Amino acid sequence: MRKMESGLLKIEALLRAFALGILLLGAILVALDSETEPIIYTIKKKATFKDIDALIALVYVDAAAAGYNLLQLSRCIVYPQIKSKSTESYLKLAWTNFLLDQVITYAQFATNSAALEASMLAITGTRSLQWMKVCNRFTRFCVQIGSALLCGYVASLLMILVSLISAFNLFRFYSPKQFLLLKGR
Repeated sequence: MRKMESGLLKIEALLRAFALGILLLGAILVALDSETEPIIYTIKKKATFKDIDALIALVYVDAAAAGYNLLQLSRCIVYPQIKSKSTESYLKLAWTNFLLDQVITYAQFATNSAALEASMLAITGTRSLQWMKVCNRFTRFCVQIGSALLCGYVASLLMILVSLISAFNLFRFYSPKQFLLLKGR
């Protein structure tokens, strides 16, 4: 059992490290993305992530999710040295990790999806609202945002895998026959 626990902890640490890197990459791609194009001879328009509220939220949520993964990664590294013998304290930690992993995963996926929806309006425009197609003029900006959104969905998949591991780490202590009854009690 200890060997399986150690292997799962290493896999979790690896997945969190990859998710951390990809989340940071996505946040940096969005935050540093800007493009300036001339509209009329002397008038120039600059496109930045601050023009779309969903992209602002994406930067903050990706940065928060990366920070959370950094904290959890440090837990994965430090935990084997300070492992508690109390099942009750381990269960509290397992429940906390499980719930936080779920919240971070859903929040990151939802924010990424909202940013994708807002970005689709920039690509297609909306004739009824008289919104022009932004990506016809700011192509590099749109490509970089698209890359950041792809990074966000890859990070979401990695976080789903991490959530599955935290769910396994929590529910393996409960009896499969009686709902939420600890094994051995």
